Amino acid sequence: MPPYLERLTWVEAAGLLGPASVVLLPLGAAAKEHGPHLPLDNDRRLAEYLAERVAKARDVIVAPTIAYHYYPAFVEYPGSTTLRLETARDLVTDIVSSIAAHGPRRFYVLNTGVSTARALEPAAAELSRRGLLLRYTDVLAAGSRARAALEQQSGGTHADEMETSMMLHIAPWSVNMSKAVKDFHPGEGRLTPRAGGAGVYSPSGIYGDATLATAAKGERLVEAMLADILADIAALRDAAP
Repeated sequence: MPPYLERLTWVEAAGLLGPASVVLLPLGAAAKEHGPHLPLDNDRRLAEYLAERVAKARDVIVAPTIAYHYYPAFVEYPGSTTLRLETARDLVTDIVSSIAAHGPRRFYVLNTGVSTARALEPAAAELSRRGLLLRYTDVLAAGSRARAALEQQSGGTHADEMETSMMLHIAPWSVNMSKAVKDFHPGEGRLTPRAGGAGVYSPSGIYGDATLATAAKGERLVEAMLADILADIAALRDAAP
């Protein structure tokens, strides 16, 4: 059974945490819109699925999932939450510093967001000054070759063909394809459900074409992402703090 930190006693944790440990921190929103066809906790489901797969393949200690972070692009949709950039940065810094006090020097954030990188980068820089290594998933780069080969939509990055495909593979019961739509208005910045509002117009909250999603595409993309994440962790283990 992979060691999940939250399931251990402090005595058991003391026996596992040490300078050679790699601590995995799943990061996925539990309250962020994903269109009318996916639940608000979509990212958390993905992060925890990938974390479980990583823990079965690598010797890591899995910390509790970080379910709130920096997601400013979605706050116009009910139920969506975000932390301030500084709060998101400090949240990760404080979690890592607390665990590091008992030995570990290497940490990997299994990141399932895009905007989260804006807070993870300064967190990694601050932790580096304390002699700690923090690396994190670039969710757009992980599995990018598979994504390019599979993708049929003209564009998109959110609740779209590829994200919906992954969920059809790992948690099909969470997807309502009868409500999946194509909603793609190219642009940059936050999404807005209001026509004429500030940002990229998306009445559905989708940015892409979710109707093209299939479980087969999702399986190939998930496996490609997992391979890249495992490579990241192998490189982290070999890196000097």
